[in-house]
Amino acid sequence: MADLPPPRPSGRASSAAANAAIAAHVPGATIGLATEPAEIAVAFSRVLRGAGLRVPTSSTHTFASALCAVGLDDRAGTYWSGMSTLVRRPEDIAIYDKAFAVFFEHRRSTSDDLQEQDPLSITITIDTDDEDGADDGADVADGDDEETVELRFSTTEILRNKDFAEYSPEELVLAQEMMSSLKLIGSPRRSLRLGPARRATPRPDIRRTVRASLKAGGEPIERHFRAPTERLRRLVLVLDVSGSMEPYARALLRFVHAAVAGRQKVEAFALGTRLTRITRELNSRDPDIALHEAGQRVLDWSGGTKLGVGLRQFNDEWGVRGLARNSIVVILSDGWDRGDPDELATQMERLQRVTHRLVWVNPLKVTPGYAPLARGMAAALPYVDSFVEGHSVAAMQELADVISLP
Repeated sequence: MADLPPPRPSGRASSAAANAAIAAHVPGATIGLATEPAEIAVAFSRVLRGAGLRVPTSSTHTFASALCAVGLDDRAGTYWSGMSTLVRRPEDIAIYDKAFAVFFEHRRSTSDDLQEQDPLSITITIDTDDEDGADDGADVADGDDEETVELRFSTTEILRNKDFAEYSPEELVLAQEMMSSLKLIGSPRRSLRLGPARRATPRPDIRRTVRASLKAGGEPIERHFRAPTERLRRLVLVLDVSGSMEPYARALLRFVHAAVAGRQKVEAFALGTRLTRITRELNSRDPDIALHEAGQRVLDWSGGTKLGVGLRQFNDEWGVRGLARNSIVVILSDGWDRGDPDELATQMERLQRVTHRLVWVNPLKVTPGYAPLARGMAAALPYVDSFVEGHSVAAMQELADVISLP
């Protein structure tokens, strides 16, 4: 395999329309950015399936492992990794070459390229599954003798990595459904309550042992024991609703509602110039009702930010008294604060002492060249256990994984 030649170069640049279509609808089209090889493997496998190739899930896993080994910068290695793991029939090689060129090299197959490679002419069109563009690919094949392969991609896949600030109201509804499927479950902890134990422990269960002995004439043949049970840790979400967070607050509030409506041990607070508990308002499973009631409850939407004052109120009235003890506390904020940074640092230190894990979610963290230079963010960061992004549904999935860590 080492002597195999690399894929033939295109020899012609792709058109602007094709580049725009691929960048808009093909997951992972921007290969030069920080994209995981596993995501690239999954997206390209979907392209091949849409083109008619049979690509089982095991082949996708093998392709992802090969990409991790050869790296995405090696185009020849990427080409032959896919060829050896995803192509099973000789007649599929031509389709694989066209799909590889469109997906990885951002170009359309031209007539000159096809004459050099294969007399088979295939046009690849890309579309999404929304209603507006449902029939766009059908018109391409009319009046054309070339074989047309239509590749369709889910709108939800596109929204997973789209920035919340760019969402339309309709996309927010779809994001609500996607975030409702996230499993926001805190890590388990040992409880003071005792329950039945499968193995012998130093704590015998006298009541169950005596009851079992009645079946054997009073002889304690079968002995039972007790042991501490496990309970899920409480999750506390504090959402910054100040003016600087306005582009993200509407989407993050839907995330908070999805967590509260999941019927886990979740508490929710809104933080602006004051602290407002909104757990009861978000308890409804109907998003419209829950968001409306939360909007009526919070009186300082899109106002100023006093993180230190709000966290002091949280610590005094809720957190230190028990709500945050051994809990997972998540603060969703960009870190812009009008208050005293020293007070914020003091309250973050108090909170970090009693929590199991203190997580800070900043939607601006994804910005290229971001540095925590805001006074509030710089003061709070030394006391944060996990500092994660919060700009997209994919980032919310990563947050869910952080929350479930032991």
